[in-house]
Amino acid sequence: MSIAEDVERVGRIEAVPMILEVVCRTTGMGFAAVARVTEDRWVACAVRDEIAFGLVPGGELEVGTTICDEIRRSGEAVVIDHVAKDAAFCGHPTPAQYGFQSYISQPIFRGGKFFGTLCAIDPKPAHLKTPQVLGMFKLFAELIGQHMETQDRLAESEAQVISARHAAQLREQIIAVLGHDLRNPLASIQAGGRLLAKTPLDERARMLVGGMQASVMRMAGLIDNVMDFARARLGGGFEIERRADANVREAVLLVVDEQRLAHPDREIVADIVLDEPVACDSGRVAQLASKLLSNSLRHGEDGCPVSIRARAERGRFELSVANNGPPIPPERQAVLFQPFERAEHHHGQQGLGLGLYIAAEIARAHGGTLGVVSDEAETRFTFSMPLA
Repeated sequence: MSIAEDVERVGRIEAVPMILEVVCRTTGMGFAAVARVTEDRWVACAVRDEIAFGLVPGGELEVGTTICDEIRRSGEAVVIDHVAKDAAFCGHPTPAQYGFQSYISQPIFRGGKFFGTLCAIDPKPAHLKTPQVLGMFKLFAELIGQHMETQDRLAESEAQVISARHAAQLREQIIAVLGHDLRNPLASIQAGGRLLAKTPLDERARMLVGGMQASVMRMAGLIDNVMDFARARLGGGFEIERRADANVREAVLLVVDEQRLAHPDREIVADIVLDEPVACDSGRVAQLASKLLSNSLRHGEDGCPVSIRARAERGRFELSVANNGPPIPPERQAVLFQPFERAEHHHGQQGLGLGLYIAAEIARAHGGTLGVVSDEAETRFTFSMPLA
């Protein structure tokens, strides 16, 4: 913090002018000040001047010519009733230079560190070495230090709030840029692929267009995952719209149909029985189901069916997906729902390793959990949440 900021902060302490007035009235001294004292500067932060000493807030003295400089080094108060009769200071150059006979200065500490002094001078002698005057100066110095510490904490809190606000704005901008700049080129490629598919093509060209469309779909899925990851990590978590009339059964069965079309050579067994209404974000639950089904189809044995089961009973909703693939080792299960973690056994291309992380975040947003149990018989992922 700069000296100018220190001067400005002391000036904002409403009690300081009253403190300086009480100091002058109590001691009979004509000049009182709060000074910022460093190794190379003495700067007046607040002043009461009844003797035309000539200093105003922001005014400076050469620090080496002040007794406050000695107080900075010692951390102890200095009190002089009458310079001419004081053995330690009668020959000191500072009283002669500034023309005072009485002097008192109490160190001010801010956050345990030396800040400056509360000081007073007068060309006449004064009776300062009394418990009342010494106690008053110590109390006032502590009060000023505490005020500045409070200001520091408030300024730090305000800076944190501003920083958090800027960070939130930056997060939203990053997510918006991701959505715009990644999706737009992909939409153009997708539209071009659809046009090509409608034109007469030979067998090889049709295969190439089909491959392009499959790649576009895969890229769209990757972008969706990146966007969801950005929202979860950068945007403060998933936002869900929990509706009491959510048609979960229809949403989940639609996902099953989509996966059956995408994997015509695989068997998907659906067992959806919902005896109670499920208040949830059906779109997000469908997204969770899709990711669990995709994961199970990718890692399950090719000749074995994948099953999806949903129940709403006894106050809870549970959705589970199971496959007969190789068991997942316990050490892998421990990190499976972290971002960019992928199973070691898989078929075909892998994504970014965000699917299970996103599914777990959707579960968390609903106040639920997503867990896995894996052994030689089957690997089963289960999403569970309270109905209320």
